[in-house]
Amino acid sequence: MSPNYIRSFSEGCLRPPTVIGQFHTLFFGSIRMFFLGVLGFAVYGNEALHFSCDPDKREVNLFCYNQFRPITPQVFWALQLVIVLVPGAFFHLYAACRSIKQEDILQKSSYTGFYIFSVFLRIVLEVVAFWLQIQLFGFKVNAIYMCDVGALEKKFNITRCMVPEHFEKTIFLIAMYTFTVITVILCVAEIFEISCRRLGFLKTQ
Repeated sequence: MSPNYIRSFSEGCLRPPTVIGQFHTLFFGSIRMFFLGVLGFAVYGNEALHFSCDPDKREVNLFCYNQFRPITPQVFWALQLVIVLVPGAFFHLYAACRSIKQEDILQKSSYTGFYIFSVFLRIVLEVVAFWLQIQLFGFKVNAIYMCDVGALEKKFNITRCMVPEHFEKTIFLIAMYTFTVITVILCVAEIFEISCRRLGFLKTQ
C-alpha cells in the first residue's frame, strides 16, 4: 500500500465525514481508551494477587479466581474496543483504496450506504458486548464470592472468597456500561445526521 493510501486511511479514521462521527472518534479514542488503560489497570491490575479464599491456599485461590473471572475485565473491554473499531477501519481502508475523499462520502448514495452500514455494525457489536458484559460481570461486584471447589476433591464444596476493592469495581462497571450506551447513542445520532444531510436539512461539510 502506498504512502498516500496510508495517509488517506489514517485521515479517514481520525476525521470521519460527519460532525458526530468526529466527536465519536474523540470520545472513543481518547476518553474511553484513557479510562480503560489508566484507571482500569489501577482498579484491576492486582486483583488476582489480593483475591483470597478460606482456606487461604494458592491452589484454592487460583481455582476460585479462575471461576470468578472466566475472562479479566481489562481483556474483555480491550477486545470490545478493537472489535468495535473494525467496521469503521474496513470502510476507511476501502475509501483509501478507492481514493474516496471524506467530503465525497455523503455525496454518493453507494458510499453513504456503505458508511451507514459500518456505523450500524458498530451499534450491533456494542449491543452484543453490552449483553456479554452483563452475563460475565453483572452490574455489581459483591464483597464475598461463594466458590464451588468440589472439583478439587476437597472435603468442602463451597468456600468463601474475599473480592478486593469490590466497591471501586462496581463503579468501574457502571462507568463502562455508561460508555457503551453513550457510544451507541452517538452512532444512532450519526446515522440521523447523515439522513438529515441527505434530505437537505443540514448542509454537507
